[in-house]
Amino acid sequence: MTVDGDPYELESGQFKDWPGVGRVCRLGLATRGNTSLDPEDVEHAVDRGINYLNWCRHADGLQEWIRQSGRRREDVRVAVQFFARTASGARDELAECLEQLGTDYLDVLTYYYVESDAEWAQIISVGGAAEVIDAARRDGVVRSIGLTSHQRGLAADWVSGGRLDSLMIRYNAAHRGAERDVFPVTEVENRPVVAFTCLRWGGLIRATPDDPAEFSLPSAADCYRWVLCQPAVTVALAAPDGRRELDAVLTVISPWQAMSPADHAAISDHGDRVYRHGESFP
Repeated sequence: MTVDGDPYELESGQFKDWPGVGRVCRLGLATRGNTSLDPEDVEHAVDRGINYLNWCRHADGLQEWIRQSGRRREDVRVAVQFFARTASGARDELAECLEQLGTDYLDVLTYYYVESDAEWAQIISVGGAAEVIDAARRDGVVRSIGLTSHQRGLAADWVSGGRLDSLMIRYNAAHRGAERDVFPVTEVENRPVVAFTCLRWGGLIRATPDDPAEFSLPSAADCYRWVLCQPAVTVALAAPDGRRELDAVLTVISPWQAMSPADHAAISDHGDRVYRHGESFP
């Protein structure tokens, strides 16, 4: 895309402070079941400045790198997606996570995909997972507690309740509802936000029938950069598949780049088109 106009600065630079966790790079690294990185790829990313590693509980290169990180463990922030809803389940799962990662603490533990009031009520009830996880935070085994959800209004209500240190929310140029439903709350509450699905499952780097003739598709890096223009976002998660995709994504931070207002508006407009032509998601 052509950069013109005054630079649209990424407001908080390459790093943000995460209470209880420390300084985090605003571009985070994740792996999923359908993407793969070798431990050498993770090492390469950390050498380039990435220090927020989001592990989705698959046996993979990200897990292996953390296990063998040695003294470098102190340089990274390890986040784990957590599935347990009960105290007994949480006790077992927490022990398993620590053993699988070869670490004695987690920087961020995120209750994974909590999608209803009933689920949240179970987590924080007597005998719920929060009994174990809150105690682990007091003991320093867990340094920060978050929650992942697609239910923006509910998630905002839950973070207002004071039991959560952060939220992990879908946010991209095609799905901007968090600007209305989440960010006004997290900014007042001073809660970090991790954005996921920043490419809308690849839709934002593909054409739509309504694209103008002169429009140039954004790259993956452009889409992450667009997300990071939102000051309420602490970390934008990327899940590249292999070294080539990883190196393309790393151009967001090496060097740290700004985005022009014109490019930001063009990606926003493309996001509107992607939303119209894609599957229906709120």
